[in-house]
Amino acid sequence: MLGWALAFLVVALVAGAFGFRGVAGMATGFAKLLFFVFLILFVLTLVFR
Repeated sequence: MLGWALAFLVVALVAGAFGFRGVAGMATGFAKLLFFVFLILFVLTLVFR
């Protein structure tokens, strides 16, 4: 899941560099969402193991 977040971050950076603000904003939103889901699952895994 962290890999997907990083992939969306790279897509957002490339789209932002080329001026596609809508695509960059959407990809950034997905990257943030996936990162926080990963972070929550990681903490839950540490707590319950």
